Amino acid sequence: MSTALEQLESAALSLARSAPIKERLADAYRNHLALVNADELPAALRAEFRACHDALTRERPLRGEDAVRATVRKMSGQQADEVACSVVRLFAALARQAAAEAALAAPQMPDAALANGSGGARVLRKSVPQVISLYAAEA
Repeated sequence: MSTALEQLESAALSLARSAPIKERLADAYRNHLALVNADELPAALRAEFRACHDALTRERPLRGEDAVRATVRKMSGQQADEVACSVVRLFAALARQAAAEAALAAPQMPDAALANGSGGARVLRKSVPQVISLYAAEA
């Protein structure tokens, strides 16, 4: 079973294909977005995800089609673009949050181990990058 992040990434990649936007949007929803449980998303993203879901399933289908096909068929190109942009924004926001959580959970490595492993002073690396002089006179 894929995570919400993986499904949103796959949906964003579906939207990046070379096909008409409505076709890409329907594919992204059916194959990826429909599999995402909104409760698995952070609270800040749930409303936007539900809005995308509602925007893609609001129309009553005709015989032989589903709600997504009916909705996408009735959308203008601009409306389809806006929904596609929302999907990409959701993926980006979830990816940023996952990266921030991973950075907080990762143990910090001592500077000495990073520099040359000689076992010198064991000061934990801070979030400020170290600057190495490129000029011999400054070293």
